Amino acid sequence: MKVKSEEKYLSDEEIIELYWARNEEAIKETDVKYGKYLFTIAYNIVHDRLDCEECLNDTYYKTWSVIPPSRPNALQVFLSRIMRNVAVDRYRKNSADRRVPCELVVSIDELGDSLICDPTLDEESAVSVLANALNGFLRELDDDEQFMFVCRYYYCDKIADIANLLKVSERTVFRTLADVRQRLKERLEKEGVQV
Repeated sequence: MKVKSEEKYLSDEEIIELYWARNEEAIKETDVKYGKYLFTIAYNIVHDRLDCEECLNDTYYKTWSVIPPSRPNALQVFLSRIMRNVAVDRYRKNSADRRVPCELVVSIDELGDSLICDPTLDEESAVSVLANALNGFLRELDDDEQFMFVCRYYYCDKIADIANLLKVSERTVFRTLADVRQRLKERLEKEGVQV
């Protein structure tokens, strides 16, 4: 029986250097190292393989366009942010024509009770205040709670997938997220933060 050899990936810094050198190998190496990860992010939002492929290509194009002048500190986070934005844009475009259920809608609906809308607030100011409140709240969560929250509400992962990653039951993830949402709601109300 042959043992499968581990793939060798370039380090993030080496990949970033390829972008800075305008070497097209940067895209290939990015795809080899992060392609499946980025595809999963897109799939959780758009639920269409062809759209995911287009999102992946758009993500690589945008990455090529911004490095340089940008030099990301954490390439995986940098790429995932671009992919999430691209996929959300694709979802919005698709849903303008038809109703497409996706994990993005489900996860945002779950947060709906915690985030109260106040149309009288200046939008930019409200976003800034909310971002600061959310970041402070997330820093106070334990590692598993943070992981669950970010996976569910940022990456739009399914509860079953989160449970599998943490090796816990789906019920545990569901209850933990419900508890975190309730604590978030109470925290935002206490601080007078409204969206």
